[in-house]
Amino acid sequence: MALFRMGQRPEFPPPELAEPEGVLAVGGRLDVPWLLAAYRQGIFPWYDRPPILWWSPDPRLVLVPEEIHVSRRLARTIRSGRFETRVDTAFREVMRQCASIPRRHESGTWINAEIIRAYGALHDAGHAHAVESWRDGRLVGGIYGVQIGGAFFGESMFARESDASKVALVALAQECQARGIRLIDCQVTSEHMLRMGAREIRRREFLERLRELVSLPIGPGRWEARAGRPIGGGR
Repeated sequence: MALFRMGQRPEFPPPELAEPEGVLAVGGRLDVPWLLAAYRQGIFPWYDRPPILWWSPDPRLVLVPEEIHVSRRLARTIRSGRFETRVDTAFREVMRQCASIPRRHESGTWINAEIIRAYGALHDAGHAHAVESWRDGRLVGGIYGVQIGGAFFGESMFARESDASKVALVALAQECQARGIRLIDCQVTSEHMLRMGAREIRRREFLERLRELVSLPIGPGRWEARAGRPIGGGR
């Protein structure tokens, strides 16, 4: 099956037409209207050099915020106060740190200057957010992604210290619960996310749920940290 070549407008083909490995279309632009149109349909960009490739994998890995698994060891780390969690205070720096760590078992990174620019614009428009782990005034872990309605699309995470990204992920799940966000899209399967409580679902089920979630009246805007929460709790 030939890849769908994008035109001048963000009009994507049905995600069900994606190749078996998940790639759906090629071309287009990276800007706020294009990215929002893609994510609303369960499509995301992933490429290491131009042209842009757009993906919709099957199965899809998702995490229900209430189902996040916090191990006893991680709960102890959280209760110790070793890390301070912040929200949306260093979005682009979280992206730059993620860019320094290879993703999806590849030797390089897909988070290039164009990606940082595009998602930075999404953040400025209130559609993209980062949850950060800090220690002694240093950013040591974090996760960023895109929020539309009741769905959060996780893009990448990093850790410079043990458990720093896990603490940020737990904080993200709690932020999502507090804000009425019902699903975190983890995109593709990883053992790390499975251990944290994520599970695979078929693309058809994901798209059906997504249509409802993106229509929920949870608007864009800056996320402010919620005081007095600690995060965590062992299982």
